[in-house]
Amino acid sequence: MSSAYDALETRPPAQREAALMAALPGQLAHAKRASLAFADLLQHVDTAAVVDRAALAQLPVTRKHELQERQLAARERAAGAVAQGDVFGGFSTLGYGAGMTRVYASPGPMYEPEGTVRDYWRMARAIYAAGFRPGELIHNSFSYHFVPAGAMMETGAHALGCTVFPGGTGQTEQQVQAMRDLQPAGYIGTPSFLKIIVEKAAEMGVTLPSLKKAMFGGEAFPPSLRDWFLARGIDAYQCYATADLGLIAYETAAREGLVLDEGVIVEIVRPGTGDPVLEGEVGELVVTTLNPTYPLIRFGTGDLSAMLPGTCPSGRTNTRIKGWMGRADQTTKVRGMFVHPKQVNDVVKRFAEVARARLVVSGEMANDAMTLKVEVDGSVEGLAARISDAIREVTKLRGQVDIVPLGSLPNDGKIIEDARSYK
Repeated sequence: MSSAYDALETRPPAQREAALMAALPGQLAHAKRASLAFADLLQHVDTAAVVDRAALAQLPVTRKHELQERQLAARERAAGAVAQGDVFGGFSTLGYGAGMTRVYASPGPMYEPEGTVRDYWRMARAIYAAGFRPGELIHNSFSYHFVPAGAMMETGAHALGCTVFPGGTGQTEQQVQAMRDLQPAGYIGTPSFLKIIVEKAAEMGVTLPSLKKAMFGGEAFPPSLRDWFLARGIDAYQCYATADLGLIAYETAAREGLVLDEGVIVEIVRPGTGDPVLEGEVGELVVTTLNPTYPLIRFGTGDLSAMLPGTCPSGRTNTRIKGWMGRADQTTKVRGMFVHPKQVNDVVKRFAEVARARLVVSGEMANDAMTLKVEVDGSVEGLAARISDAIREVTKLRGQVDIVPLGSLPNDGKIIEDARSYK
């Protein structure tokens, strides 16, 4: 097992939680004061009173589509002129200049700022956990064009004390040649591209003896692919990061879930809501970052995961998540109308007897049937009929209700299951 990157990773969990909660009110006050978006979103919030997770859970969740909508609205208001305060939808606390080194674009387009803080996206911790050490050369094949992925990894590698070859994407034969000539200690990029490089090297008759480790992101990394790389002498690990938030969690040598980064506060909420789920239940990852430049508060990632019990065998004491388990946005169209997870939760909240629920859409397209399966302890007279009425009131659609025993619904984060035939 590798040693920890710093003392933060091995501090007692209670000490970490106290430090995060102590930093939270100041970050909220800063966001409210310095960013246009949070001046609006937190206008009625007493930031000094948000000192624990229960209070944090009362704040609104901002999802990516809302951030994008604010950016689009700002561009329309600017009418072609550069409006520095609005170009990031009002979420950045800085404008262009010495405090902002670069601006990046993600599909949408969505624009993200890069601040001047060393290891701005906090990637060094994940790179270290993947086995990289100061003084090594890293072959970085994340894109340097438009998106921040290449810079995210490069700034982390530099903070760790590594040298970086900016390979970027494409040009597979040149990638092989650079690896042969420079002898990097490892690779950072997507697993699929490294597989292509390794296969191309074999095709070219080139051996890459120095390539012993890798850190992946941006794609799924199943055990079968991990074993494929191990069979070729490459020990690979994965991380979970986004352009908005930076590092969220990372894999360790224990290979038991992903350990949360030290610079974020993570909640798991019921999809379509901001309500935290019970420990171990699958839900949407909602992240609050302590980044002062881009202070995203309760940012909904749209990704599903769940907390793991206990601590990592590597000695790191932070909470672990299971990793990426699918997408939280399960909005589906039924008989020409959209049904959202939030609507299902709005129905459930009307009935204290219901523990959990899952809306199953079945049949064939244009001949849909909705069934809301609800977990109830025992039987309650007339409950199904009352829930059916609520479904029609909230969704404007008729739906059947099936009452099922407690614990019978899958713990997979699905609020809406589309089980229709698309043949």
